[in-house]
Amino acid sequence: MRIATWNVNSVNARLETVLRWFEEASPDVACLQEIKCVDEKFPTEAFERLGYNVAVHGQKSYNGVALLSKTPLEDVRRGLPGEETDEQARYLEAVVSGPRPVRVASIYLPNGNPIETEKFGYKLGWMARLNAHAKELLAYEEPLALMGDYNVIPEARDAARPQDWVGDALFQPQSREAFRALQWLGFTEAFMAIDGHEGAYTFWDYQAGAWQRNNGIRIDHALLSPQAADLLRACVIHKDVRGWDKPSDHVPVVVELDL
Repeated sequence: MRIATWNVNSVNARLETVLRWFEEASPDVACLQEIKCVDEKFPTEAFERLGYNVAVHGQKSYNGVALLSKTPLEDVRRGLPGEETDEQARYLEAVVSGPRPVRVASIYLPNGNPIETEKFGYKLGWMARLNAHAKELLAYEEPLALMGDYNVIPEARDAARPQDWVGDALFQPQSREAFRALQWLGFTEAFMAIDGHEGAYTFWDYQAGAWQRNNGIRIDHALLSPQAADLLRACVIHKDVRGWDKPSDHVPVVVELDL
């Protein structure tokens, strides 16, 4: 089973590019972030024509996450538990049916900038809620993949120019500590377990020729429960997609599990 995560930066604005990648890569499951549309505006039919079942947790103009699967999606959860008044659409979870079911979550973690505002507190609070929920999910002792745009640069090696990110929420010690705390619950970071080479990035800003100069960062991650990590066979960053016409500033990351 190949499970992808991709921040598409507006699914409708980049639909042609997104569908091209789906047709070429044909992931079994895909977690999309920053779809930037309400549920009714998501191009469900376009993905259904490619053979996908679709679940969406959208929001007008901002945020939004989606799950697409070639097999039915069950036990769908929209929204991260722990704060019922949180209206931001950043978390979508479901069980992908099959001979061996896998629980998958599409995560769009808050950016948190500027760090001197309440946005950074919201980011850290959201990460604490994710940690608590992930701990509950681990108790099921089932294959689980937490996929998404975490908006966290885990280590200096995950940025081409780490010095440029010192004052950014993505690289603050508190953000990185919260990401490590999540891993310490028992999760395996797929890319680091399989590959881990330096210079591997998943995001290049649209500004200042970042793509052309390979001035990127790695902020899109796949965290696997022990039961999923035992099945891990590959983790590939589809870097070439950033050079396509009308690209997202992120690229897909695909994890392969031996199911």
